[in-house]
Formats: sequence, C-alpha cells, structure tokens
Amino acid sequence: MLTDEYRYKILKELQQDPNISQRQLAKRLGISLGKANFCLKALIEKGSVKAENFKNSTNKVGYLYLLTPKGIEEKVILTQCFLQRKLKEHEELEKEIEQLRQEVKS
Repeated sequence: MLTDEYRYKILKELQQDPNISQRQLAKRLGISLGKANFCLKALIEKGSVKAENFKNSTNKVGYLYLLTPKGIEEKVILTQCFLQRKLKEHEELEKEIEQLRQEVKS
C-alpha cells in the first residue's frame, strides 16, 4: 500500500510542512485519511519519520512530523528515482505527440 510514489510525496510534504495534520496530508495527496495514517505509521516504524507531540492553539495535542536522517536520505533516493521515471514518461509523451502530428499531416 505504501508505494515509492506515496513515500516520496509524503516525505516531501512533511519536509515542507512538519506540523501538517493527517487530514491535511490526505487532502493534499488525494488519499483517504486512513491511508495517510497507515503510511505515516509505516514511515515511523521504518525510522524515516519521527512524530513528536505538541499543543496547538486550540489546546489539542497535535503531532510534529520530522524527517530523520534516514528519512532525508530516503527522500533523496526517491526523488532521483521519481525524476528518472518522470523524464522517461516525458520522452515517451514527446514521441507520441510527434507521431500524432505526423498522422494529422498525412
């Protein structure tokens, strides 16, 4: 359930906004709250993310999600893989667009 793409996206979101709520994370990624919770727990168990309690302005306990050194390293590797995959997709789309242009000219 925790694919490389979701690991990358979650680590990226947490690095940009460590005090994001699970509900906000789920909304940003377009996934269910349950899936966001499952993925965060998996990343915490793996040692990629550390969750710390804090009190927010409405006197409720929230969490601060921090990337561990392992999590930062994992994000770098995932970013490289994600970039390579997207570049390959881009090249394939360019080829497909060129083929469609040729068809239209014919």
